Amino acid sequence: MANTTDQGHNRNAANFDKLIINCTSYGTTYNPNKAALKIAALQTQATAAKNSLSTVNTLTAALKNAVSARVTAFKQFDKFITRVSNALKASDTTQEVNDSAKTIVRKLQGRRANPKKTEEEKKVAADAGKKIIEISTSQMSYDSRLDNLDKLIKLLASVPQYAPNEADLKTSALTALYTDLKTKNTAVINAEIPLNNARITRNEVMYKSNVGLVDIASDVKTYIKSVYGSTSPQYKTVSSLKFINYYN
Repeated sequence: MANTTDQGHNRNAANFDKLIINCTSYGTTYNPNKAALKIAALQTQATAAKNSLSTVNTLTAALKNAVSARVTAFKQFDKFITRVSNALKASDTTQEVNDSAKTIVRKLQGRRANPKKTEEEKKVAADAGKKIIEISTSQMSYDSRLDNLDKLIKLLASVPQYAPNEADLKTSALTALYTDLKTKNTAVINAEIPLNNARITRNEVMYKSNVGLVDIASDVKTYIKSVYGSTSPQYKTVSSLKFINYYN
């Protein structure tokens, strides 16, 4: 479902079309001196606005698809990493290696080395005059998880004892998984950039000072008021068409 602002952009464009229809209906009486207010210029503005909205919609769908693919790819990630961790523990490795892997796995799964203090523990400390400062250690962004997965794979590849029989737990499979996850994460980033640029273009077409759709619509209303008067049915009709500037 489109959010309120998205609906507002579309409403502005739709009302601008209605404004043009009204202006056209006045025939030769509608004859502004300002070039940007002439019918042909208004039609060009309307087309640019609708094209910008369509581009944003298309690129928004592309981003949503990329995000969905990434979410699906990471969905079973925590459980899978637990299997990898258990496979390592079941190998004939040193405690140092297990501890190193444990640290990385904890970061991959967003767990803390030390549990956060409860509210009761914080209160007891406060009553004793001690201030508890807990720094967030979460590294659950996709970039961080990929970085930590890469570290885990490199650690496992350096340990000859890590040689599981399960195909999906082998380092070669983990490397393939990393490549797939990184590809899907990059696809999201690549989809975000053109969408951001398209939104910038839309905002300029719709809301740029003096030349954007909303300001042009305001000027058209002012011109019609000057021709027909503020109490005329012509002005009352166009003045009822609402245009909202979402990027003042």
